[in-house]
Amino acid sequence: MQLNGNQPSISYDSLFASIEELVLHHSPSGVETEVDRLLLKKFEDLGVKTWQDQAGNVIAKIPGQNPKGAIAITAHKDEIGAIVKSVGEDGKLQVRKLGGSFPWIYGEGVVDIIGDRQTISGVLCFGSRHVSHESSQIANQQDKPLTWQDSWVETKCNLAELKYAGIRPGSRVLVGKHRKKPFRLKDYIASYTLDNKASVTILLALAQYLKDPPVSIYLVASAKEEVGAIGALYFTQNQTLDALIALEICPLAEEYPIKDSEIPVLLAQDSYGIYDEGLNREIQQAAAKQLNLPIQHAAISGFGSDASIAMKFGHVARAACLGFPTQNTHGYEIAHLGAIANCIRILMSYCSTVKAP
Repeated sequence: MQLNGNQPSISYDSLFASIEELVLHHSPSGVETEVDRLLLKKFEDLGVKTWQDQAGNVIAKIPGQNPKGAIAITAHKDEIGAIVKSVGEDGKLQVRKLGGSFPWIYGEGVVDIIGDRQTISGVLCFGSRHVSHESSQIANQQDKPLTWQDSWVETKCNLAELKYAGIRPGSRVLVGKHRKKPFRLKDYIASYTLDNKASVTILLALAQYLKDPPVSIYLVASAKEEVGAIGALYFTQNQTLDALIALEICPLAEEYPIKDSEIPVLLAQDSYGIYDEGLNREIQQAAAKQLNLPIQHAAISGFGSDASIAMKFGHVARAACLGFPTQNTHGYEIAHLGAIANCIRILMSYCSTVKAP
């Protein structure tokens, strides 16, 4: 990326490479150490003050001209997957969802199991297709959706080997890294866990280019969002903020008026409540007046963000959610690199012109 006036000129190639690096660092909810190390180093290399709090959030602070004002921009760094429920003597693991995951999204294939001492690989299994009416598996082929209870992870390890690796109930299970490698579709990126590694890439860009904003900006790579926005709730309980903006994917679905394009989305409402109309208007004005960029608007369900959850619980008075249109959310996601780049531009504009309270 290069600066173009007050705005970065964003190469899709560099944006893709940054997202790819983050995607290939595992970060299941609550076991996010691998991506934590990467983020702490990247923020520190950019010369911004960085720390990790007790909830696991990785925080970078850009001091403002007016020390009395502060806003936060969050992008959760954790990803969905599965969690081990039980370890069988035959080396098979029973697993259940971690966040909003479904086994049919991942399909049969290699998964990584993060143990206390080692990460090992196994295969997510659904059973043979060549079965008769006598088999319980036949129902999955004919008349019922596949559930986690119908699947298992085959490791071909004995109990001693699993114990040595530290595989136990509670161990996290994720799509194997070689299956997670992002794919380029012209100006689109396709990958698991764009939610929310693409948004964390936006935080890194802001850390690189935001200089001397009117108020202090906290860039928060939040922990455990997929299991209840735990990191964001901890941060907002302990830090007074004038506003909170969450970066997110926005689902493309026929019931929502969201177009698959380079145009970012501002949410008016989600499952946790309404967003702040005043803050949304300020973000839209920053996009329109400074950049001549349009914004899409939507009210959606089956969705929540750091911002809506924090506002619902009274931790912040004003909250907004800025996102990029995404196909196959919580699956093998596809998003336009231009929409991600435009989120960077909009937030650069907003953060450079936001007024102190």
